[in-house]
Amino acid sequence: MDDKAEQLTDLLAAHLEAGFTELVRVHAGAVHAFLYRVSGSFAEADDLGQDTFLRAYTALQDYSPARRRELRPRAWLMTIAANVWRNHVRTRKRRPATAGLPVEETMDVWPDHSPGPEERAATTEDRSRLVTALSALPEHHRIPVVLHHVIGMSYSEVAEVQGCAVGTAKAQVSRGLAGLRRLLESEPTALKEVTM
Repeated sequence: MDDKAEQLTDLLAAHLEAGFTELVRVHAGAVHAFLYRVSGSFAEADDLGQDTFLRAYTALQDYSPARRRELRPRAWLMTIAANVWRNHVRTRKRRPATAGLPVEETMDVWPDHSPGPEERAATTEDRSRLVTALSALPEHHRIPVVLHHVIGMSYSEVAEVQGCAVGTAKAQVSRGLAGLRRLLESEPTALKEVTM
């Protein structure tokens, strides 16, 4: 655990309210970026992010100070965020709702400052194609790709979030990237067909 994470967990152990405020300050951007990339909707990412932190706070209230001190905050929060997303997808399948804002209208509302595929895109068209292709990936590939390449989590952290072995996490990321490459190499019309 690095020094910043250790300071955060020490603060959580000593004073839950102050520690949680710092937890949100440090990790809200990454949680939102993850949820935005997997959902493709700024509004959904915002709502799901609030749900993630509400669940995190509720869980922390039941943790002993010793358990709070042992947390790996980023991996723990991303696990909660991934579970919130999965629950949302299951609920949405049971009760379809109207679509939120289109991805194109929300791309620059809450920018992600971490390095990732979006920053490599030189033009708006390339960025739009990348977002469309990422949205077209199956969820079991999209989540690991976003965690590793957008959020910047290590393979061991991705494995922790996914609840699998490190080798499995590497394979999920690799397969996701291969799928993303196939989608990006195909004609732009093929992407439209995949997402419709």
